[in-house]
Amino acid sequence: MSGRPAAILDIDGTLVDTNYHHAIAWYRAFTEHDVVLPVWRIHRHIGMGGDQLVAAVAGDEVERDRGDAIRATETERYFEIIQEVKPFAGARELIVDLKDEGHAVVLASSAKPDEVEHYLDLLDARELADGYTTSGDVETTKPAPDLVEAARSKVPGEGVMVGDTPWDVRAARNAGVDTVTVLTGGFSEAELRDAGAVAVFDSLQALRGHLQDTPLG
Repeated sequence: MSGRPAAILDIDGTLVDTNYHHAIAWYRAFTEHDVVLPVWRIHRHIGMGGDQLVAAVAGDEVERDRGDAIRATETERYFEIIQEVKPFAGARELIVDLKDEGHAVVLASSAKPDEVEHYLDLLDARELADGYTTSGDVETTKPAPDLVEAARSKVPGEGVMVGDTPWDVRAARNAGVDTVTVLTGGFSEAELRDAGAVAVFDSLQALRGHLQDTPLG
């Protein structure tokens, strides 16, 4: 590699359009366990790891009594709709652009291995990426730095995160890594900048056109 920083690309909500699917899956899982929450409140925490999301949106008592069961149900409900998930326009092309510019690329996710395998197929990225992470690589999920640190350990040198939620930005910041963000996760530019994002773009296509204006330039 050229000495350029590695590109640590978040998958869920950044490369593939999953955030609202996950919000619905969590809503259905909570409801099945007699916890009724507004979907918008769940969405505000998409990007946070499932090990932390239940307590964050429903409280410590629900986490203690039903957390594992809710997470298991969410997995089932999400896999019922995972075939509806599509990559964002320009997702694979962004990986190609970064590789052409001499960056190592690590696809970063704390999703379960079978979810990540599905996304790799959707993106046709198995031969492009220099590495990827799954839930098996982390002990604590975002906003803890574990995911970013695990991704950075896959390749030498420094890294720059590309993400879509404040949780991505905070996890990267906790790992000492800058984050470039896109609005594809449903969070506003102000929210992403307040979390510490160094740049915000409307879409992956917009990011592709302005890579030279980011720490990946």
